[in-house]
Amino acid sequence: MEKKVEYHEPVMLAECIEGLNIQEGGVYVDVTFGGGGHSRGILNVLKGGKLIAFDQDLDALLNAPDDKRFQLINKNFSELKSALNAIGVFEIDGLLADLGVSSHQFDEGSRGFSIRFNSKLDMRMDQRIGITAEDILNDYDQRQLTFLFREYGELRIAHRIAGIIVSERKKKRIETVEDLKEAVSSCAPKFKEHTFYAQLFQAIRIEVNQELKVLEDMLVQAVELLKPTGRLVVMSYHSLEDRIVKNIVNKGSVEGEIQKDFFGNVIGVPLKAINKKPIEASEAEIKRNTRSRSAKLRIAEKK
Repeated sequence: MEKKVEYHEPVMLAECIEGLNIQEGGVYVDVTFGGGGHSRGILNVLKGGKLIAFDQDLDALLNAPDDKRFQLINKNFSELKSALNAIGVFEIDGLLADLGVSSHQFDEGSRGFSIRFNSKLDMRMDQRIGITAEDILNDYDQRQLTFLFREYGELRIAHRIAGIIVSERKKKRIETVEDLKEAVSSCAPKFKEHTFYAQLFQAIRIEVNQELKVLEDMLVQAVELLKPTGRLVVMSYHSLEDRIVKNIVNKGSVEGEIQKDFFGNVIGVPLKAINKKPIEASEAEIKRNTRSRSAKLRIAEKK
């Protein structure tokens, strides 16, 4: 087998393991395996039982631990329920999700996730399927691009950025990271260029991978799969993700609307928040692992 690839240090590992409240012989799911840091932490505590992990990135397969209690499924976590049912798992004791892009994906220049490398604009987490960032930038119309930059990048000048991209691609196809940065450089605020490009790249990446939609799908399935007192542990890295997680924990729906039956009666929320406010990394961890700075951890229990 090929050499293992390096991933980030797992964020808030102790808090995640404690949040899962691992039961001896239980069945647990890590839907964002990556380098396997959180999964190994679960296996260290789990006595017997089963841990099933998901990761759509083929590189993650190289890090799978050799443990009879462990199984890695190379699929998007939006297929959570069907994939588990296919291997005879119909209910679980806990689920962990560490959202966002792994440091390995950012550091792999050819993937197009980072502004540090002049690579092709790809940004697919699963390189076997879907459209690329290059496709979006060259094929979406101005209205579609404006929506992405405003809603997913939270950029106030979304319409202006979209207009410039549409104009520039008529002269030359936007194919690389540098092509994109050069095209919109006039929009980057002085001394805040890095933040601007980070927001822009986030918007495109979310669209390429349909990140918010697959998160919503996974959370709905996770609630259905959890046993009573089973735990949902989710770590997000930006407000768009955290809002969806907060909504399903507090309101029982990803839209944040109170659910009602046919007769208008309020349907009980299936989860109970363990932490009312999101848990954040300690100052010591932030110094050691800068990726943890923006992390927000929410823990909930099935009623």
